[in-house]
Amino acid sequence: MKLIYILSVAAFLMGCSGADNNQLSADFNQSESFQVYGNCGMCKKTIEKSLAGVKGVGNVNWDKKTKQIKVDFDSLEINLAEIKSKIAAAGYDTKEVRAEESVYSSLPGCCQYDRPNDVK
Repeated sequence: MKLIYILSVAAFLMGCSGADNNQLSADFNQSESFQVYGNCGMCKKTIEKSLAGVKGVGNVNWDKKTKQIKVDFDSLEINLAEIKSKIAAAGYDTKEVRAEESVYSSLPGCCQYDRPNDVK
């Protein structure tokens, strides 16, 4: 009897969890991937944190091997240029937006990547 109860509760919770996840993904109508320069795990935390709590931004994942970030967002709330500007404000360059030198220079030594010359 306890097993049936436990299985019923687990099935109910899984169903609720799935409904929430479907609703959340529906809120973000666009997903983009692009390059963000960085080096290490601290870079990953800082880059991803730069978009945490930003209205209109959903899942964010930066891969330190490929230097690619994937961002889910609501294009009615925020655009890609604004997202890249927020990342640059944390000290990290994209191909289109260069971080201010003073912000980049304040990054920990391990996070100071070789800055590309072709960034605007």
